[in-house]
Amino acid sequence: MKKDLISIAMAAFLSLLGLLVDNPTLKTVIFIIAWLFVGWEIAINAIKTLRQRSFLDENFLMTIASIGAFIIQEQIEAVAVMLFYRIGEAFEKRSINKSRKSITEAMSIMPEFANLKLADGSTKKVDPDEIKIDDTIVIKPGEKVPLDGIITKGNSTFNTSALTGESLPKELSVGDEIVSGYLNLSSLLEVRVTTLFQDSTVAKILELTEDASSKKSRQEKFITKFARVYTPIVVCFALFLAVVPPLFTGEFKEWIYRALIFLVVSCPCALVVSVPLSFFGGIGGASKRGILIKGSNFLDSLSRVKTVVFDKTGTLTKGEFSVDMVVNEDKFSKDEILEIAALSALHSTHPISVSILKHLNKNLDENRVSELKEIAGLGVKAKIDGKDALVGSSKLLEGLNLPLVNQTCTFVAINGEFAGYITLKDTLRDEAKQSIEALKQDGIKTAMLSGDKKEVAFEIGEILGIDEIRAELLPDKKLENLERLLSQKSAKSTLAYIGDGINDAPVLARADVGISMLGSQAAIEAGDIVLLDNNLDKLIKAIKISKKTIAVSYQNIIFSIGIKVLVLILAIMGLATIWMAIFADVGVTILAILNSLRVYKYANRV
Repeated sequence: MKKDLISIAMAAFLSLLGLLVDNPTLKTVIFIIAWLFVGWEIAINAIKTLRQRSFLDENFLMTIASIGAFIIQEQIEAVAVMLFYRIGEAFEKRSINKSRKSITEAMSIMPEFANLKLADGSTKKVDPDEIKIDDTIVIKPGEKVPLDGIITKGNSTFNTSALTGESLPKELSVGDEIVSGYLNLSSLLEVRVTTLFQDSTVAKILELTEDASSKKSRQEKFITKFARVYTPIVVCFALFLAVVPPLFTGEFKEWIYRALIFLVVSCPCALVVSVPLSFFGGIGGASKRGILIKGSNFLDSLSRVKTVVFDKTGTLTKGEFSVDMVVNEDKFSKDEILEIAALSALHSTHPISVSILKHLNKNLDENRVSELKEIAGLGVKAKIDGKDALVGSSKLLEGLNLPLVNQTCTFVAINGEFAGYITLKDTLRDEAKQSIEALKQDGIKTAMLSGDKKEVAFEIGEILGIDEIRAELLPDKKLENLERLLSQKSAKSTLAYIGDGINDAPVLARADVGISMLGSQAAIEAGDIVLLDNNLDKLIKAIKISKKTIAVSYQNIIFSIGIKVLVLILAIMGLATIWMAIFADVGVTILAILNSLRVYKYANRV
């Protein structure tokens, strides 16, 4: 960049000097030196493209236009073509680097090492690739979390901003899942590794970020096709202007001048640079806000969304159960039922067990429990305070006279007698209702496809005001319902499905845009867009960013083509100058780039 600025400054200085010199020979020498400062690299690139038989690129067009200007004694225009082209090029590099910065910053989440805990209790610094599943790693304050895992010792505060865009620190303690890419701020931790490095969250995010630029939007594909057709046509027309009209008028210099204008205007820089830059700004800005968009094509599709379909558990709700009610039989108290259930869950990591322990919120003596046996998929059998206890599903207590309960619940039996049950409910995400309302205000239809019970799904759906609710759906039925919704939308609109990315993989893949909440490697892989901090408000932000990106890209297309066509028409009529052509190329490119940068700034403040 510094080298470019020096070349531009020297060429500008010599051009001004050339304008002040009266001696024709000295003037020509000065302008040639000025041209060499800014034009020699472009000319060399033009020669290289000639060898590759791909001569209609901007280097060739600018070189021929500036040499042609020298031939017809328009020396200042000859230097100006190269000078302003280099200024536009330098501006382009700076703008692209600025837009790319947020994605480049993502590379800073890549861990350089991991502290492997050895059998003798010491630690060894190793490459994260060497760590195996179930190994224990030690994470010191100030270090990045190198792999996904579960905290087995210690608690700490984490900076998650590089991964999620969330500025507030996150508190995690023993039993909590921890994601690679977080920065440990306060305390020493031990973590049991649950994924290999190549499958970790940070590795997947970096891989997908690097691949995002290869997936082009409709607008970018249009520009590529347009440049391939438009540039050869304009170049052929320039050749026609330089050769045919002078045969009849005899004004060779005038028509060659007009042809040079065509060559300068024909350079597709404004389109080729500004439109992809708009999408790069949208993707880069979104990544700063904790929204991973895997390609420009998905940003384009998101801007046309008119239907958003939600999974329930883990998407509209937190996937964290809380105790709703404790219902007891006459012989047993509510406190007794809660304590029996909590004691049976002391060593369980099941979400229901965790929620019961959290609700009771008191220290329990595990010596009160003996002969504990976990029955897979059903519950727990144990002796608690010398009494036989069964805690779990209705199937575990089969044969007892159980009430019909439509909510998620845990039944408790003591000494073979039904004692009562605990109902649980999934907690709504704090931002869920606000997000649904924002979608409706934008004219977007909402639907929910859930595998949960009808009563639970409809209760959640009605609280949130969702337009259409379908419940008790297995994955194949979810896909069937999604196909129905897809058939109902207009051809120009798109449908987005948002889920946790694991059991929803078929519908995420089938939707026009699959949006995953972060929670696993499967979530990152399944979605076209990933919300890195599981916040539905990010969905609204993503839609706004996508619409702004598309609006700006169309502005650039219309403005760039419009100005170029206008100058070309004026050139045919003999009313355009080389300076107007330079503006139509470099000036329009700079203005379009500045317009594109608005997307990045918008994404950072939306």
